[in-house]
Amino acid sequence: MSETPPEPPSAASEGRLSYAIFQLARVHRGYAAAMLRAMNLHPGQELLLMQLFDHDGRTQAELLEKAGLDHSTVSKSLRRMQEAGLLTREPAPHDRRVMVVRLTDDGRALRKPITDMWRTLEQISVRDLTPEQIEAFTASAHTIETSVRNHGRRTPDE
Repeated sequence: MSETPPEPPSAASEGRLSYAIFQLARVHRGYAAAMLRAMNLHPGQELLLMQLFDHDGRTQAELLEKAGLDHSTVSKSLRRMQEAGLLTREPAPHDRRVMVVRLTDDGRALRKPITDMWRTLEQISVRDLTPEQIEAFTASAHTIETSVRNHGRRTPDE
């Protein structure tokens, strides 16, 4: 089932791929956000929870790095999730400035619903793609992500 994509606005005519990525990300994130709302979660919170599912007791700095989110987003999300009873934050014994984040039973109980949500989102996303197209898209997306990330690390003179 292949629809012809709409023409991008003229200002994006020389950035067709970037416009397509933007549109895809917007729609995908919107659908995921609706699924997360059904679990009383905000987008990004599931990424933090997934990191804790794999390794409970991470520091806030480790979560920041692993989830790839900015500091203010992580701090706000962790505060909300603590208020919701999904996790605890406490100073590390070796350094009181370092915050250790641990799941509560309610937080651990979200593992299956989050896993199911990601499986469903994947099934919806790939339903009209062949396994070869999925592999090619995944590899291309990783290459583009790396390119954009590395370009952002360059100095203005490069």
